[in-house]
Amino acid sequence: MAYSVSAPPSLVWHDIGNQGPARWTLRGSDAVTAVRLSGYVSNAVALGMKKGDLVEYTKTDATPIATQLMIVSAINANGSADLSDGLAVTATNSD
Repeated sequence: MAYSVSAPPSLVWHDIGNQGPARWTLRGSDAVTAVRLSGYVSNAVALGMKKGDLVEYTKTDATPIATQLMIVSAINANGSADLSDGLAVTATNSD
């Protein structure tokens, strides 16, 4: 499933006075490799994303559910964002 502007990332917190990154969450069934493609978040500027913001992507159909923290590495001329490789976190049961 491709990115849809009707299901955009949610803003978790924003920076005050451009002093640091905002944090966003995005959930979907796309592979992390697809989310990291150039311009995946096609309406980033309209949402208020900027270079350096953090995006927590959760792949909801993975077993176990996998989350990856990425950074907005670039804002493109067309208003889309490029997301960097980041830290992958996978839920495990240590019982």
